[in-house]
Amino acid sequence: MKIRATHASWILIASLLTLSFLVTGLAFGQASLRLPSDFTFSQSEGSPGKVTFRHGSHIDMKQPNCTACHSQLFRILEAGMPAEGGKISHERMQAGRQCGACHSGKSAFDLQNCPACHRAE
Repeated sequence: MKIRATHASWILIASLLTLSFLVTGLAFGQASLRLPSDFTFSQSEGSPGKVTFRHGSHIDMKQPNCTACHSQLFRILEAGMPAEGGKISHERMQAGRQCGACHSGKSAFDLQNCPACHRAE
């Protein structure tokens, strides 16, 4: 009997492997966590500046929880890609999706604090 894995199964396997590599240091009692590189989004028209996402400012290094954002809000293997597809937008964020799931003023600063994310170079 030949077993076939679906595309979604391979994505899940790759995601779990990636997460395991990220937290390997913690699994073996090491104090450091290897985070992905910073990701800078391209600046859209009318934007006050580029946005650079830094994993280090979004997790608690003592108790990292990658699954807080991956894979419900953002894809783990595609930097800057929302789980729902398409692009990140303020309309979606204001509806509590994407970055707006936390950046609502409750868990993290709200979306009205433009310079916190948008920075002119």
